[in-house]
Amino acid sequence: MSGKSSRKVLVTGFMPFGGEAINPSWEIVKALPDVMGGARLAKVKVPVEFGKAIEAVTQAIDRVKPDMVIGFGQAGGRSRMSVERIAINIDDARIPDNAGAMHIDQPIVDGGAAAYFCSVPIKAMVAAMTKAGVPAEISNTAGTYVCNHLIYGVLHHIAARHLAIRAGFIHVPYVEAQ
Repeated sequence: MSGKSSRKVLVTGFMPFGGEAINPSWEIVKALPDVMGGARLAKVKVPVEFGKAIEAVTQAIDRVKPDMVIGFGQAGGRSRMSVERIAINIDDARIPDNAGAMHIDQPIVDGGAAAYFCSVPIKAMVAAMTKAGVPAEISNTAGTYVCNHLIYGVLHHIAARHLAIRAGFIHVPYVEAQ
């Protein structure tokens, strides 16, 4: 890798789902520069599919070897950027994923931890966003759909392999076009 920094951040956003033409999480990620704050960004567009979402991002983690993973996902009912505190080991979908799967009350990892706390500085992130004029809040639930599925899977992957990687997730509201 060339450039001043050897720090790498893996940033993810989702494909559209639920009949939407766009997903603001991917729109944010693709608009980010390749280098930001001295770190090189690697971007991954994630399928809205149970299992495949985790696979896409954990493969990217193993390939990129980032220092940090930040996932973005759409949460249409929210009015602020929501920095997630915790991911729980449960899938409980209210709608099918893009492959038609509808996991109901299923663990993400059989025998896995009940939950993982995100390892990014959530309070500092919210404070920085707010200072920059971006409406932001801490959220204590990433839900039980593919966003939670993904961040739980990423945190489990990091923990199981004892990787020195911080990881977090940010939900974004709908954009006006939606």
